[in-house]
Amino acid sequence: MLNRYKILLVSLIVLVFAAGCSSSNGETSEKKEDGKLKIITTFYPMYEFTKNIVGDKADVELLIPSTIEPHDWEPTPKDIGNIQNADLFVYNSDDMETWVADIEASINNDKVSIVEASKGIELIEASEEEEEHEHDEEGHEHEHSHEADPHVWLSPVLAQQEVQTITDAIVKADPENKEYYEAESSEYLEELKALDEKYKTELAKKTSNEFITQHTAFSYLAKEYGLVQVPISGISPSEEPSAAKLAELKNYAQDHKIKVIYFEELTSSKVADTLANELGADTEVLNALEGLSDEQQKAGENYITVMEENLEQLKKSLFE
Repeated sequence: MLNRYKILLVSLIVLVFAAGCSSSNGETSEKKEDGKLKIITTFYPMYEFTKNIVGDKADVELLIPSTIEPHDWEPTPKDIGNIQNADLFVYNSDDMETWVADIEASINNDKVSIVEASKGIELIEASEEEEEHEHDEEGHEHEHSHEADPHVWLSPVLAQQEVQTITDAIVKADPENKEYYEAESSEYLEELKALDEKYKTELAKKTSNEFITQHTAFSYLAKEYGLVQVPISGISPSEEPSAAKLAELKNYAQDHKIKVIYFEELTSSKVADTLANELGADTEVLNALEGLSDEQQKAGENYITVMEENLEQLKKSLFE
């Protein structure tokens, strides 16, 4: 609740800040002079999808630094002011960027279009396992908040749907460049379709379905390709599993002859290492694409190449 009050307070400050900016000759007037849309995107996949649609016809900014876990990030007054001064604000979902609902009231919707990229996609509810009631040391029960899994971008099929949603919003905001945006979007969608085909083709002869991940991020990918994700912790990568849960997973991994435990680049591998050591298993990275550093991007890495690498990593569990 403290975080929510903090964001609401920040939102009130931004109302005053934005009112002053709207009458100044700052960023807003510069944007109008060069004729380009200003688009703010929350974290890496939203940035990557948007950049592939707009090319050089719009300025696209990444809001959440690539080194920070997006689940844990909150906006500052400056961040909210930046959103207010954009033409479009692109985010994944209220279940990922949980702070968006709290700042929406402070944003002038006549100026900035808010785009929820996952709109229209049926989200997977967090498993019963993750929604168990928590207990404190005295045995009192605490309700666990209702959650949906936000990681839709990790399915190449649902990524296409997100790209189309973002494209529609951009075309609406800048109809003069409609043909350009639609052509760029179509080209990128073809790349995503090819990625989907690669997953289907290369996983067709898999000898196993199960893979163990440190964090429940790959449910949509698993569902798309007939796999079974077995998570150590829940939707949030900061959740710590109980000793009983680790013991249960050890037995599961032994019964299913699982020899690889996956963790993510932006999270600690401590829990995955613990389970792997118990099993004599290897640990490998499955990249949830919640952040991609400038160095990685300069080296030519992007959504497609990282998802191809994820496929190669998955094969270590799915093929004998």
